Amino acid sequence: MKFHLQRSYRGSLKKTQPAVARVHVIKHESRGATLEVVVSRMKTVQSSLWRLSENRHVPPLRFVAVSATIPNAEDIAEWLSDGKIPAVCHKVDEDQRPVKLRKIVLGFPCSDSQTEFKFDLTLNYKIASVIQAYSNQKPVLVFCATRKGVQQAASVLSKDAKFLLSVEQKQRLQKSANSLKDSKLRDLLMYGVAYHHAGMELSDRKIIEGAFTAGDVPVLFTTSTLAMGVNLPAHLVVIKSTMHYVGGMFEEYSETDILQMIGRAGRPQFDTTATAVIMTRLSTREKYIQMLNGADIIESSLHKHLVEHLNAEIALHTITDVTVALEWIRSTFLYIRALKNPAHYGFSSGLDKIGIEAKLQELCLKNLNDLSSFNLIRMDKENNFKPTETGRLMAWYYIAFDTVKQFFRIKGTETLKELVTMISNCAEFLDVKLRTNEKKILNALNKDKDKITIRFPMEGRIKTREMKVNCLIQAHLGCIPVQDFTLTQDTGKIFRNGIRVTRWLSDFLASSKDNFSALLNSLILAKCFKCRLWENSLHVSKQLEKIGVSLSNAMVNAGLTSFKKIEDINARELELILNRHPPFGNQIKESVLHLPKYELNIEQLPKYSDTMAEILVTTILTNFEQLQTRRTASDFHYVTLVVGDADNQVIFIQKIMDSVLLKTGNWMKKIEVKRALKSDDISINLISSDYVGLDIQQTYTAFYLTPRAVGSKVVTNKWKAESSVDTSSGTAQSLPAAKVETGSRCKEENTYKKYSNRECNHRCKNKDVCGHECCKTGVLPKSEMSGDSKFSLYLADLRSRNSTSSVPPVKRLKMQMLNQAQSVDLKQFVFTPKSLMPASSRSGNEESFSSHSVDQVDSFNNLGRSQKQFQSWDYGKSDALGVNAELRDDVWDDLDDEVLVVASNLFSRELDEHELLHKYSTSEATSDISEDSCLLQSDTSIQNSVLSVFNSSSKVELSVQSGHVNTFPSQENKHSNLSQELEKIEYSSISNIIPDSSKFTRKENFFIFMKEQKEEMEPRCLPDDETSDVKPLLGLLDDIF
Repeated sequence: MKFHLQRSYRGSLKKTQPAVARVHVIKHESRGATLEVVVSRMKTVQSSLWRLSENRHVPPLRFVAVSATIPNAEDIAEWLSDGKIPAVCHKVDEDQRPVKLRKIVLGFPCSDSQTEFKFDLTLNYKIASVIQAYSNQKPVLVFCATRKGVQQAASVLSKDAKFLLSVEQKQRLQKSANSLKDSKLRDLLMYGVAYHHAGMELSDRKIIEGAFTAGDVPVLFTTSTLAMGVNLPAHLVVIKSTMHYVGGMFEEYSETDILQMIGRAGRPQFDTTATAVIMTRLSTREKYIQMLNGADIIESSLHKHLVEHLNAEIALHTITDVTVALEWIRSTFLYIRALKNPAHYGFSSGLDKIGIEAKLQELCLKNLNDLSSFNLIRMDKENNFKPTETGRLMAWYYIAFDTVKQFFRIKGTETLKELVTMISNCAEFLDVKLRTNEKKILNALNKDKDKITIRFPMEGRIKTREMKVNCLIQAHLGCIPVQDFTLTQDTGKIFRNGIRVTRWLSDFLASSKDNFSALLNSLILAKCFKCRLWENSLHVSKQLEKIGVSLSNAMVNAGLTSFKKIEDINARELELILNRHPPFGNQIKESVLHLPKYELNIEQLPKYSDTMAEILVTTILTNFEQLQTRRTASDFHYVTLVVGDADNQVIFIQKIMDSVLLKTGNWMKKIEVKRALKSDDISINLISSDYVGLDIQQTYTAFYLTPRAVGSKVVTNKWKAESSVDTSSGTAQSLPAAKVETGSRCKEENTYKKYSNRECNHRCKNKDVCGHECCKTGVLPKSEMSGDSKFSLYLADLRSRNSTSSVPPVKRLKMQMLNQAQSVDLKQFVFTPKSLMPASSRSGNEESFSSHSVDQVDSFNNLGRSQKQFQSWDYGKSDALGVNAELRDDVWDDLDDEVLVVASNLFSRELDEHELLHKYSTSEATSDISEDSCLLQSDTSIQNSVLSVFNSSSKVELSVQSGHVNTFPSQENKHSNLSQELEKIEYSSISNIIPDSSKFTRKENFFIFMKEQKEEMEPRCLPDDETSDVKPLLGLLDDIF
């Protein structure tokens, strides 16, 4: 099928004259409909111009159509006319042929299980009898389907037939044979048999053509290409089989090819009569008899594909409304033939012209409604048609309507296996047949314990056409060899259509936003069809030039399963693996070196909220400088950036051409990410269009203003500190401003509300991680800050000073100590007891501790990141230490010096006097710690704390050196009394306090708190007005220390 457009321009279009060669192709089931709609489109556009033009000066449109065999040429002429002037029809029959040609069609039996390849082989042994019957001892030209078939048929004939050659002929053949380079051809030529095809040396072809023209070679075997350009004298032409090998598969010769080949017989300058013999199957014998006699009436095939072509015409804006659609249907060859042979198109034979036109209009409107129901076109109230994006894609990729309907049922979560199954059911593969002799091979590919099988095996045995297509697709993508010629042909046909279908599928799914999984897998599958490899295949080297299946297998066996490994290997070692000579290894490495190499960088921008975040995705072409001079990939190579979330929503999709990346080396895009319901993880994928082994797939966790709450736990981002909701004590404790859920989603609450405080005025975007303590716990209400309580004023002042620094209070205090002198008087930090405190509360203890002082004890720093709580230390039932204090994680029960006991490190300088104390502080306390009795706040480190014993008769000076607080004794002779008191301590209670002491090797300070207070300490020793001031502020010192 060819179109020749002849146009003359002189300021505007003057004349358009399309020339249509081989117009009889219009009866072909698929190509014929395309030819028909193209011509009809020209006629419709022409009539539209006539209708819209005011001055009616529209250039005429003329067609010139040529065909060698068409019996109803008058119908073609009527179709090509414009309705005003009838087309001129010229017919040339056999009577005007200068050499009379006798046409003979021979049919040979062929079973359904017999392949075309085997049938072609059987015909080799029947050629001798055909030549003997019809040659009349004159030159014979035999056309074969393939080059290999030419050589095989010539070899068989040289053994089966003996040709009588004169002495002169033998001498000339011997001389010609000595000049041939092909040894096989040299041996055959001495028997009077030769072959000729385009794969031979040019000198050998010239020698064979000369010998045949001279009459020295009685029989010449050749391919169909010889019929197109070489004028050789032949009395008999034999077409051995009407199937030829094209594009990896066997298909029928076209009528033009048949006529061209039989036209080689009986050239006027060489002969007066000629004979043509066609050797075909019995099932197709009648078809070729009618074709040669010109009795095969040309019918239209447009009605079988009318819905697809209507959509294409609407996408091209040829058809804009119902009126134009009906006019278009009248301009087709279908309309001409339906009026004359309505039964062929499913109409009643008794209908008149009006009835047939009504049926055609009904058929047209039905197809338009089908397109509209699947949103392929839009139809307004005035019946005007407009194409949709899906309709344009269907027309662009020439997809069957049944295939489009199938993929409209897609869910959006399909896996790669499910997409392959859906592709196998497409209407584009209807011509693939399942043969009985193929089932054994296909079942072995599907399931076999001893062989390599396909990636996604199917249940049961291969029984249908769809299962065969699925099996062949997977076998080819998995580089599994198929030792069957027919299956290899079918595989080639499947992949030619499969590339088109998979590319349409990826573009079709890209128009939706709730099918991220299916879209990503469709992009991968389209690339797999293009490369003919799975996306995780080890045979990546097969994509390189000069590397086939065998060399790729050798590289896989050597461990070269990625482009990186091929690039790193030595070129000489690569040549040794592939058994090739230099510089083959350098050429392969150069090809890999100049492949595009990508990187993905993801960065979150500070613009985020509870439900929205913004990320910056940067695609980097790392070797863009090397690609400036040479590129292995084509100029049209691109990568597709696809971003999706855990809810299967497509966040972003973009095709990035290599030509864009070659300008600057990178491509950046800000993407807004809406928070998903299931997870904060984002999948970011970079998929190459043409190469397996270049893809990048990453997962990134976006940060939002509030952490995700799931059940009774708060799930935070990976880079944030881990936190969870602890419900063991009956209250939810988490990071400030965290979103907590206990069984059901609750409203977000800030932590400062539990202190009855108000929110501070800092405008921090994330108050979880900022350095302001007031952002976490809030500030005092104004009514309380204006109170007269000295303690309230002290805490308010302390809090205001803390809010000005981003450094935690304990760390800030430690930094100040390090910057000051080595000896610092810590009296400024001592809390002065209230004047209203009763003296009787400590009377029982003054005598016991007036003469005692504490040296230094081992301290422990930060006993864990998880939130824990100190349990009490019970020093037996002795009243010697009648002091009890308890430090909770959110409330201090009392802040007076009676219950605040500060202990310093007990470093024993005199081992003989402090043996018992040293034993407690270093041995017993580090070996008997219980893990269940000590709970520490996760984000609070208890460092450099002081445990001091205050009394009214002794004054203690503390010395701070390098973060350790030491208490020096005031009287040297009182250490023995202290040891006696410590002997009364129950070491069993100490063993329940500090867990896993074997982890601690440094001497660090720690707090000791009493769990229970004496009954006489329960009444608060504060006035009522101060008590009311203190209660709202309880627990505020948690973050200070």
